[in-house]
Amino acid sequence: MALTLVPLCEAEITLKLPPIELEGTPLGTRAVIEMTDVVYRGERLSGRLAVSTSFDWLLLSDDGVGAIDVRFLLKTDDGALIHVSYRGRSDHSQGHGVLPLYSAPLFETGDPRYAWLNTVQAVGKGVVRDDVIYYEIYEVR
Repeated sequence: MALTLVPLCEAEITLKLPPIELEGTPLGTRAVIEMTDVVYRGERLSGRLAVSTSFDWLLLSDDGVGAIDVRFLLKTDDGALIHVSYRGRSDHSQGHGVLPLYSAPLFETGDPRYAWLNTVQAVGKGVVRDDVIYYEIYEVR
């Protein structure tokens, strides 16, 4: 059975750098990266970060593999609130921001206009340029 990717939106995530790093934890280096703005743009989903800040609790292994762990609250352009969470992978072995990031967003809302998002599994591919991550996000069908 083949998967179909349906465009959902593009995202711009502005980061506050440098991250706060907790080195030597049992799981690796925890890089806490503040996200000062999140903007989603698309025909099906558009909005902006609803609270002043959110964070990526990135975990980096000694060989440069990153485990992405993000949660934030999105306020759509028409006023709905949507909890967005995603995990993913990033390869920092060649330096930060050199290779793409991959994520698997999930959405949670009680707004009936966006209830369809509660059943969506999405995937995203992103690139880092300076202090902004640019993602393309797709619904998997």
